This record gives sequence, C-alpha cells and structure tokens, in this order.
Amino acid sequence: MTISQMQSFIEETVADSLLSREEEFERRMEAVDRMDFLVIDRLDELLLQEDQQDLLLLKHRAESIKQQLESIDAKMFRRLQARIRAGEARGERFRELIREYTGFNAAGSQEAAMEYDHVDVFINGLFSFQTMPEQTKELEPDMVYYQKTPARIVFELVEKAGFTKEDIFYDIGAGLGQVAMLVHLLSGVPTRGIEFEPAFCGYANNCAAQLHLANTVFINADARTACYSEGTVFFMFTPFKGQILQQVLNALEKESLQRKIRIITYGPCTAHVASQNWLLPLSPGNGNAYSIAVFSSIS
Repeated sequence: MTISQMQSFIEETVADSLLSREEEFERRMEAVDRMDFLVIDRLDELLLQEDQQDLLLLKHRAESIKQQLESIDAKMFRRLQARIRAGEARGERFRELIREYTGFNAAGSQEAAMEYDHVDVFINGLFSFQTMPEQTKELEPDMVYYQKTPARIVFELVEKAGFTKEDIFYDIGAGLGQVAMLVHLLSGVPTRGIEFEPAFCGYANNCAAQLHLANTVFINADARTACYSEGTVFFMFTPFKGQILQQVLNALEKESLQRKIRIITYGPCTAHVASQNWLLPLSPGNGNAYSIAVFSSIS
C-alpha cells in the first residue's frame, strides 16, 4: 500500500458505521487484520527507513482505530460471557448465538477441514480470561505437541456423537479445554478433560469456572493411568501415538467390558483406532485423517 492508499483505507474504516455494530464481528475482524498487516506493519517498515513525523502520526491514528474496534469486541465478549454464566446461552440458544455473530450454521457443516477461521477467533474470545500459559512438562517421545481442535470440528463432533442424557464425555488430551467446554454448551452433557500439562489443566479449569460450567471438569493426569469409570464417549485429536496410544486404548477396552462406549477420533490416530478388533466403526470418516470418525465398542 502507498501512503495515499493507507490514508484512504483509514478514512473508509472510520466512515464504516457497520463496524460499530456488535453483530458485525467478522467485518470488524477483517478490518482489524487489514489495519494491522496493510497499514501498521507497512508503516513500521517505512519508519525503519526514514523517521518522518507524518508517518508516525498516521501510525498512531491507525493504532487508535484498531484499539477502538478491539474494544467493541472486548465489550461484546464480556456481555456474551455474562449470558453463558447466567445459563442463557446453552444448547440451541448457544448455536443461535454462534450463527448471529459468525454466520456459521453447524447443522449444514460436514467434513470440516483442518483449518482455523473467524469461528475459531470468536470462540477464542468467548473462552479467553487469561494469557495462554507456557508448557512446564517435557513431552515423552510418543506425545504430540498441543494443537487446538478447530471449532467447526467440535460442532461436527456433537452432530455425529448422538449424545443421550446418560452420556458423560471425555476429551483425552484436553489442552486448554475448548473441546470439553464447547461440547457441554452445545449438548448439555457433563464433560471431563484429561490433560497431562498442569498449566493447561489449570487454565482450562479457570475458564470453566469463569463461565459457571459446573459440569465441565479438567483433570491433571497421565492418560495411561487416568480414571475413565464415568465415561461413555471419548474424544481424541491425536494427543499421542505409538505405544502410548495403544496403552490408552487398552485402558478404554477394559472400560468397554463394563458398559458400551463410543470413541470419536480426529487426525492420524484414527487409523490406529480403526485397527482395534474390539471397536466397530459407526462413522469411519471419508478416508481423510482430518475428518471425524466414530467407533463403538462391540461388547
């Protein structure tokens, strides 16, 4: 962008009255991104070459506008978090909230790809109360570095899980807790998260407490030795592989001798789970590792 184009973009942004409307979240997100990358970052580059007062003033104005737009989002998220705390955004009402602010219709979503978009940004805003913590424990060789499950995948998970009021959902390798909290808000079933990293577990429990999600609990435990006696539906976004994955599956097989369970997978772990002779594929995915697969115990 030239200086003239930057000035024009800033004026167009200021004149766009829709950006001040809370429900125009995606429009505002795009404006903030463009202000960041096309204006502020570009001005930073120019200021390294020449220290001009007019460029510095233009940068300050761009930063001020960006902050104003972000403050609209911050106020919006505080109001929506209050609705969740009050129990006013659960089940279908939570889905309506997502549709209203992102345009995402979960009922029409199938086979979402492994990618992040404005729906993830919105969900992150709803669940953000503190800075993401640093990892404190070294991962073992077969453990996989934490990566968030895309929000669209969680919506698809809930559609395919077929939850009943008797179910209790476990997210094995829960990370910062987004899957378990989303599943609870969408389905109403009690949810549990098993997480190896204590800092992530503490973060997730704090978020659940802030939103008054009493039936969502995160347990700091090694998945190989965790207690699964309550669980009926288990989810894994490939938190580990190899021997650790098989040990966890062995533990779940023992649980399946007590009651029928379902396992939902996403990512490369699906192929290994599909090879277990005690599991029956209900929805095996489309051959792509990054699609939801659902299995049921045979016994």
